Amino acid sequence: MTADVETSTLRARQLINLTQELANLYRRESAQAKAAPAFLSVIPTADRDALIAATQAFEIVLAEHASTVDAARQVSEGLVRTIAAEVAGARAQGVGYGASGRATEGDGRAVALNRKA
Repeated sequence: MTADVETSTLRARQLINLTQELANLYRRESAQAKAAPAFLSVIPTADRDALIAATQAFEIVLAEHASTVDAARQVSEGLVRTIAAEVAGARAQGVGYGASGRATEGDGRAVALNRKA
């Protein structure tokens, strides 16, 4: 089973790297097309229209993906906040003095909450 997990992890990393490479290529090519619109004027009209339609469809999917990623981030942050609140609520409340006049021991554990995903 461990080999399956390692293979899946490796494949996921490869797909992430490929996605990043394709996204960078898309950004570069888009920037070049915007900087030199004459570049697109030599493309046949049907091909240019197909490219425009594909770009618009891609941007719709990209917006949906961004929305999904944002929703996942909000859910993750909410879970972290809820867990942190539960841990904080379960801790001993404050350190006070006992009958002997000595300070009582508090809970020395700490929980770090990073609000960035």
